Amino acid sequence: MVVKTSFSGDDFAEILSQYELGIYIDAEPVTQGKVQTNYFIRTSRGKFVFRYYENRSIESALFEGHLLVYLNKHNYPCPVPIKSKGGALVGAYREKPYMLFEFIAGQPVDQLDERQKLQLIQKAAELHNLTRRYRPRYKKYRWNYNVDLCRKLAQVEAAKINTKNAQDKLTWLEDELALLHLPRALPKGICHCDFHISNILFQEDRFAALIDFDDANYTFLLYDLVGLIESWAWPFPSTTLDTTQAHLIVQEYMKHRPISAIEQRHLYDVYKLSILIDCVWFFARGDSKDFYEKRKIDSLNHLGRSRFFEEIFQK
Repeated sequence: MVVKTSFSGDDFAEILSQYELGIYIDAEPVTQGKVQTNYFIRTSRGKFVFRYYENRSIESALFEGHLLVYLNKHNYPCPVPIKSKGGALVGAYREKPYMLFEFIAGQPVDQLDERQKLQLIQKAAELHNLTRRYRPRYKKYRWNYNVDLCRKLAQVEAAKINTKNAQDKLTWLEDELALLHLPRALPKGICHCDFHISNILFQEDRFAALIDFDDANYTFLLYDLVGLIESWAWPFPSTTLDTTQAHLIVQEYMKHRPISAIEQRHLYDVYKLSILIDCVWFFARGDSKDFYEKRKIDSLNHLGRSRFFEEIFQK
């Protein structure tokens, strides 16, 4: 159970006084999640979700709130944020932001079956269709995945660790970033960036909602497609991409969002970028000459850009 900040009944009663949600009855911590604090709240008018942002600014939370409002207007299955009496999407308590959401009837599953995988692929593609022309107002308050961000975050991690191994790893990462080809014309939009099984709700085997947009950001639309491939065609700790499975995932995705020629040519580069960003999250792991993300990059380098394209798109 992840509850980094505890709330009493009096705390919730004070927060709820800003909303038209009835009288507070009780609350239960949400067991899923690793970063933010979440509670199910029950009032005289029903059940709601309270999300307390432990490490986000108000503007970053507003990025999420505005995005969810936009998606709900387009009937996308995701959390519905609740505005306060004054019309605010995001509140502040103890100097940290929070949001309240309508409760969604649905549960995560232990493991996705084939039918559920197809539903997730479809919903990922629909998210990208909806947000390709969406311009988030609070974009600069999120880590939008690109080469510059990856380099800056890696430099911070290397300086924090402050060892020769960390500096060598940084040099390797910067060299690999320099080899990427990511044209400005590559389509961008909102990617969810966290298709963890706990963030996908089903009701009677029907896709109910994609939740937890805490990592969502404005990046290459292919980034989430890489995430889907990673889940089933290149899961940890394998260091070899199953190109047959990756091909099937891409073909299913393209039923719902056709991938343009320029995207097809540069999926290879976005895939490498995703691995290098993963390297930042696990920067302290492994020796600079042999660590997991390096093995994956080496594997893609061995496969090569042309063969990668052929295996994924021309089978």
